[in-house]
Amino acid sequence: MQRYFVSDAQRTEGFFTITGEDARHISKVMRMKPGDSILVCDEAGQTFLCEIQENNETNVFCLIKENLVETNELPIKVTLAQGLPKGDKLEFVIQKGTELGAAGFIPFESERAIVKWDTSKAPKKLERLRKIAKEAAEQSHRSTIPLIHDPQKLNALIVSSQSFSHKMVAYEEEAKHGEDKRFARLLSTMQEGDSLLVVLGPEGGLTAEEVDILQETGFVCAGLGPRILRTETAPLYVLSAVSYQFELLKR
Repeated sequence: MQRYFVSDAQRTEGFFTITGEDARHISKVMRMKPGDSILVCDEAGQTFLCEIQENNETNVFCLIKENLVETNELPIKVTLAQGLPKGDKLEFVIQKGTELGAAGFIPFESERAIVKWDTSKAPKKLERLRKIAKEAAEQSHRSTIPLIHDPQKLNALIVSSQSFSHKMVAYEEEAKHGEDKRFARLLSTMQEGDSLLVVLGPEGGLTAEEVDILQETGFVCAGLGPRILRTETAPLYVLSAVSYQFELLKR
């Protein structure tokens, strides 16, 4: 069943009004008609079974039929601070990371990042990234859309980290030295409902100075297994490990 996300402003007593591209998708692409059912997710992460009452390319009016109970979100809220990678890798990380349950993404302007964030193009870039996250959340039947934060440099990232229950920096040198079990130990200390911020480097990795500063401010430094992962692979490893620990093992 098709799933759409709405803002609080799109809800009235007993109804949702879907507008914009989603309304066109329902009417022109899916060719839905009054009486058809869809799923609608609100800003609070609630999912509702709705019945289309009236629709056109501009507005779709949906009657709320049932408030559904879903368990599609990761029990741990994971935010990925991703070192800016080359090409379209950031889009890939956001798309696949959303499918795997990430709660948020922070583009991280690290020292070795080859790519520099163009502030003049930032609004359009962020709009595209948020659209990718929304579409991936719909496709993977998420109840919420991950937050795409504005890019941050190290100092701002450290300030942001204060709101998280746990924080970790993924560092390949730890794996080389055999310290590839710290991540597992960190997961073992976490409980459902906790939040985790993970800092990941770009293609060139993080500098030793960056890692030292992060550790001094409370980040756990950990490797991700014995192999060296690409910048776009590492975040998917993290999310998969969290899912295994808190979803598959608990069933």
